[in-house]
Amino acid sequence: MRKIAHLSDLHFGTERKEIVEGLVKDLQLVEPDVIVISGDLTQRARTRQFKNAQVFLQRLEPPVVIVPGNHDIPLFDLFRRFLMPLTRYQKYITEDLSPVYLDDEILVYGVNSARSLTWKEGRISVEQMQEMHKALCEVPDSVFKIVVTHHPFIPPPEDEGIRLVGRSKKVLKIVAECGIDLLLAGHLHHGYSGDIRPYYPETKNSIIVAQAGTAISRRTRKKPNVYNLLTVDPLHMTITIKEWNGHQFFKRGTTFYHKEREEWRIGQE
Repeated sequence: MRKIAHLSDLHFGTERKEIVEGLVKDLQLVEPDVIVISGDLTQRARTRQFKNAQVFLQRLEPPVVIVPGNHDIPLFDLFRRFLMPLTRYQKYITEDLSPVYLDDEILVYGVNSARSLTWKEGRISVEQMQEMHKALCEVPDSVFKIVVTHHPFIPPPEDEGIRLVGRSKKVLKIVAECGIDLLLAGHLHHGYSGDIRPYYPETKNSIIVAQAGTAISRRTRKKPNVYNLLTVDPLHMTITIKEWNGHQFFKRGTTFYHKEREEWRIGQE
């Protein structure tokens, strides 16, 4: 069994320092096997914001898998936005835009869905899909496989009109073919989870999506500061929302899944 801490939408430049300290402390206590950050490390892709994010990352125990978000691309600096969109991200965060963590139990595969042209909306290219297919399908199905993007594959329950990641249906064909069990994303500052099949009836595979809210930013969109703590093995998955209560992160609730006849079902611990 592996333990995964899933953070998203840190938005350095709008961070609350007391929550940063609380998050670092909580991560030290839970000791995840891998930390996943699904984008938007900064508020406006400025050098100081990236430097502050870099300092935060240096305090975390590796391994950490990180993908950029749309806020990690400059918005108002059009020269950088279109010609050097992720230069600062790659300088201060990581050069790797397709990060991978693999051990004998889990694969975590990161995909950059941030784009200069659309900025807010995300997209996955044909080339990225080809790379995904090769990387994901060559790993045996005995390994629990996870794909991380910034932009979501399913909407929140109360807002089904939200824009989803571009080419999602084509990407899900690869995801299904290669036996992925879990999709992690952020972008909406709202934590929720669910099966993709109600939203993609043509997809027969049972694949769970876990969305993370914003962990440390003031930009909560009237939601609490949270992160996800997950445990996974081939037949079981738990998704626990850890919420900041003003003093520390506490377990707000846990969703339990078990796999039965290749289908993930909500169940009991």
